[in-house]
Amino acid sequence: MSHLRPAITLIVLFTLLTGVAFPLAFVGFGQLAFPFQSGGSLVSRNGQVVGSALIGQQFTSDKYFHGRPSALMGADPKDATKQVPTPYDASESGASNLAATSKALSDRVAADVKGRSGLPADAVTTSASGLDPDISPENAALQVPSVAAARHMAPAAVAALVAARTQAPLLGFIGQPRVNVLALNLALDGAAH
Repeated sequence: MSHLRPAITLIVLFTLLTGVAFPLAFVGFGQLAFPFQSGGSLVSRNGQVVGSALIGQQFTSDKYFHGRPSALMGADPKDATKQVPTPYDASESGASNLAATSKALSDRVAADVKGRSGLPADAVTTSASGLDPDISPENAALQVPSVAAARHMAPAAVAALVAARTQAPLLGFIGQPRVNVLALNLALDGAAH
């Protein structure tokens, strides 16, 4: 018993320290120092949460810019033995895991590029998470004419919104320039008023 008591005491002490105190300290620091990020980077419009700056959404209307394709699949609500597309479902983050030699992948990409040339890679390829909220400035520029036409706006005005929402690489050299699709679409809605 004399050897067991110190072991149990240390287990309880380190469980409280690493399982309770440490996580609470980090969560508290995160909420104080980075409240927007620790709260999920939620984006609100008129007091209503409309999405997260970190999770893509599926925009289907021609009046909106579209994000990268999402290859997420989930259980069919009508038949749990089957899979159906569930684009941008944050509960199912993941890639399609289709190999470069996959017929399903080549058929999907071929359908996406049919009749179009000079497409940026992110216009036809999915991200590893299936939830990427950003597109390249080239992808956004490609969509400007159709969005402008659907909104009856001058293409130059829509292009200016894209330029204003284009983010530079982190510290000027980490990553690529990008455009957050949700922020851009919200700016479009704001410009329409």
